[in-house]
Amino acid sequence: MASHRTWEKKMAGTADATARFTETVGRDNLLSGDAVGDDYAHDEALSWPPRRPAHVARPATAQEVAGLLAVAAEYGVPVTARGSGTGLSGAARPREDGLLISFERMNKVLEIDTDNQVAVVQPGVTLAELDARTAAVGLAYTVYPGELSATVGGNVGTNAGGMRAVKHGVTRNNVLGIEAVLPTGEIVRTGGKTSKVSTGYDLTQLIVGSEGTLALVTEVTVRLVPRPPHGATLLVPFGDFDQVMAAVPRLVASGLAPSILEYIDTPTMDAICRIQELELGVPDDIRKADPAYLVVGLESHDGERLRGDIENAGTLLDDLGAAAVYVLEGGSARRLVEAREKAFWTVKAIGAHDLIDVVVPRSRMPEFLARVRELAAAADSRVLGCGHAGDGNVHLAVFCEDPERRHALLHDVFAAGIAVGGAISGEHGVGQAKKEHFLTLEDPAKVALMRRVKHAFDPEGILNPDVLLD
Repeated sequence: MASHRTWEKKMAGTADATARFTETVGRDNLLSGDAVGDDYAHDEALSWPPRRPAHVARPATAQEVAGLLAVAAEYGVPVTARGSGTGLSGAARPREDGLLISFERMNKVLEIDTDNQVAVVQPGVTLAELDARTAAVGLAYTVYPGELSATVGGNVGTNAGGMRAVKHGVTRNNVLGIEAVLPTGEIVRTGGKTSKVSTGYDLTQLIVGSEGTLALVTEVTVRLVPRPPHGATLLVPFGDFDQVMAAVPRLVASGLAPSILEYIDTPTMDAICRIQELELGVPDDIRKADPAYLVVGLESHDGERLRGDIENAGTLLDDLGAAAVYVLEGGSARRLVEAREKAFWTVKAIGAHDLIDVVVPRSRMPEFLARVRELAAAADSRVLGCGHAGDGNVHLAVFCEDPERRHALLHDVFAAGIAVGGAISGEHGVGQAKKEHFLTLEDPAKVALMRRVKHAFDPEGILNPDVLLD
């Protein structure tokens, strides 16, 4: 009888919470049961099955977000935030008994401030929309994580990076301020349009990259830069992988300030060209002989300066052992960069079982990648690679069908990265997909401190309880 009364109390509480969620956002903006579409059940993490939430709320204001969180805290309902669902770590994969808060209605560019060179946006604004709005005034937001349908809020949650981070940094380097709702229902503002601050704890940077576990961001102020009108991309095949890695620090130190500095191994490049229907004009004898490529992006506000930079880069790359230097401009350059940015969809199309993004000091990349090749061979698996060579962020596509063997291989790869001074992720985040590895391999004292920070922000433990920490 007691268990029956407990069940009735739980059902009554669930009904009360649903009613109050509905009251907060309106009947049309709370989806429950069969009304929850399949897309809300997952992000793009390859190895994690969909999980449909009990409810999806679509708030329009920070006050509505605060109301939703206050109710969730009162009834103990787990909450997951979602932008476009393009993340790769399972951080936007909801709980079956939980509330998914989708920011699809909070999608306005609130201000483009050309004097202060900042934009103020809601979290549901896509990178494509922000790029179009800033281009109209000759400015640019420089975070391009490879999927322009991604939202600014989602990028803030994972501290997304991308190909241009070698010059402009990752999301946290370009976020000046936020408005956020704490899981207790309070709304706070941190930072703003100022370019620096030294007043108390930097709560902005604490929340950036916290994967929706500390607060839900409802407004973002981002840094903009003048948009360079001239650009070119160099495609540089090397016959020896170590030469590729040796070229990277020389390019970084050259003063050319590349906006893109990527390495791509030949199997990945072949797959990219095939899936994206890209013809680069590289002769077959070079393409078949060379184990890896560098992709070097250069940009300038002066066309003559760009031509000089291209010539200087070509001379340096020749001296460093490049098999050839192909200068791509206009449409060819754009198509190559777009194809590299879509590498995730390429490895997904060719059947990869997982995609990870270990970051290591760039000087240790050759050592780390050699170790990865050894681990893959020992596991009778394939691991293909490309990555942001300029900042040591290695993207690895893992082909290993057996889940237990793949789990062990991933753990060994993460451990190898940490052993050379790196970390499990440089931009995708930990999410659910890498949580077990993170908790096992990370310094226990740091994890304990993170738990205390989490509790200070979220005493009821309702925000993304499956992500990062148990």
